Amino acid sequence: MSLLHGRHACALALATSLAACSDSRSSVGPRATNSPDQSATSQSDLAASTVPTVSKLLGRATFSDPDGENFKVMRVADDWHFDLKAKPAVDVAVQTIAFAPNAQSTWHLHPGPVFIQVTTGTISFYMANDPTCTAVIRTAGQSYVDMGEHTHMARNEGAVAAQTLVTYFLPPGAPLKIDQPRPGNCPF
Repeated sequence: MSLLHGRHACALALATSLAACSDSRSSVGPRATNSPDQSATSQSDLAASTVPTVSKLLGRATFSDPDGENFKVMRVADDWHFDLKAKPAVDVAVQTIAFAPNAQSTWHLHPGPVFIQVTTGTISFYMANDPTCTAVIRTAGQSYVDMGEHTHMARNEGAVAAQTLVTYFLPPGAPLKIDQPRPGNCPF
């Protein structure tokens, strides 16, 4: 087991606390369907009405075993078990993302798992491989775990601002996200 020092321990503690929020996409929050008038909106109308998100990277660090072994953090306390492994190391990045009303991310994927906590407002998550374009809805205090393997996007479809706190687990030096082309299953 590696030794963690200073700010690295703080970043991992934050990431670890977020991991406890949710263990699956369906653990909290309802699934919602799109409203009928939304599907009738033209692509040009939607493009004109959406705005980009505003991201702020709070920190990023590489965690590795000082002895050059595979990185592993494990904790067992009563009936709670936590285990994080990476070969040979892992980058942990923490970012806030602000969504004004009608703001949305690009379609993208990630090189590793992402833990998302909605801190204010409501966020709708859409998957490129969902032919029905059905949103997974999360509200303030709820979480969403994205394994990063599939193209997806996030939108604020509400009338008030929303924000997320996002923790990325990545191969060292990898980008936080990889933009993808619009898949065509959703009108946006």
